[in-house]
Parts: sequence; structure tokens; C-alpha cells
Amino acid sequence: MAEEAAAAAGEEGGAAGKKGVMLVGIDDSEHSYYALEWTLQHFFVPGQPQPYRLVVVTAKPPASSVIGIAGASTAEMLPTVEVDLKRTSARIIDKAKQLCSQTQVIDVSYVVYEGDARNVLCDAVEKHHAEMLVVGSHGYGALKRAVLGSVSDYCSHHAHCSVMIVKRPKHKKTEHVFLSKKIELV
Repeated sequence: MAEEAAAAAGEEGGAAGKKGVMLVGIDDSEHSYYALEWTLQHFFVPGQPQPYRLVVVTAKPPASSVIGIAGASTAEMLPTVEVDLKRTSARIIDKAKQLCSQTQVIDVSYVVYEGDARNVLCDAVEKHHAEMLVVGSHGYGALKRAVLGSVSDYCSHHAHCSVMIVKRPKHKKTEHVFLSKKIELV
């Protein structure tokens, strides 16, 4: 009986009996929540063995970076901004916990790291020895990506693991002309 349990653990998590780590980076956007939901649906099916230990990570920017360009007279605002950023991070993690509990994921941890999301996620990959990083895509065009920067693009080039970028499907109303008739498809 004990041998069967050890063999099953070895099959689930490799030779050492440990599962690999899948890290999902989230922020307060629909795109990142969609990426988490997609990951849960495709890798953490209820009733099936969990193939990975899941680590959900969100980045909280430092309050000083949010106020940074406003000037020295705003120093008294730092505590208020810090409280608001912590509240936002807690809300993001609570939403992730809710999504994971609906899928009955049991081997999951939630982490908030301070810093720029790009660096936070790449550092978290190293810290947790992740085999895979999952991030959502906002679907920015080339110009917006160049101006705003892209967390997913940065991670795909700098993270030391496989990176899966989950794109949310577009729901556009399209029109097609067929034999002189205009047909609207939804």
C-alpha cells in the first residue's frame, strides 16, 4: 500500500516526488483574470491530480513610484497611497482565491511582491523555481506596446522558464457579404 502511494507520488511529481511549479502573474485586469481562469480550466481539472503546484503572484508598485513625479509636497500622501495599493493587492488576491476555490485547487499559494510587474514576475520565477509562467495579454498593438511596455513581452524574453501568454478571445460583430446579401454574424 505504501509502495503504491510512493509510486503515485513519483508519477505525479517526477523522480523526487515533487510537483513542478506553475506561476500565474495577475493584476487587476480582466485579461489577467481570464488567463488565470484559462489556466485553471486546462491544467487544474477538478477530480484529476494536480500536475503543478500553483503560485499566483501580483505586483504592488511602490507608493513612491505612483507619486514620484508629483513633487516633494506630496510626501504626506505616501501613507494614504500605500494603504490604497495594499487594499488593491488584497482585492486581487481575494479574487484569485475565489477563482481557485471554485476549481478546487488545493496546492496553491498567493504572493504579493513590491515592484514593477516585469521584474517581479521574472524574479518570482527564479525564487519559486517555476517551470512555467502564465500571463495574460492586453492585446495592445505595436505602438501601445512600444509606449507603455508589455509585461508579457518582457517576460517572454527574460523569464528563465517557458512563458505562456493567454489571449482573451475577441468578440467582434463581423459582417460578411454573401451573394449580394449582407449577413451579420455575432
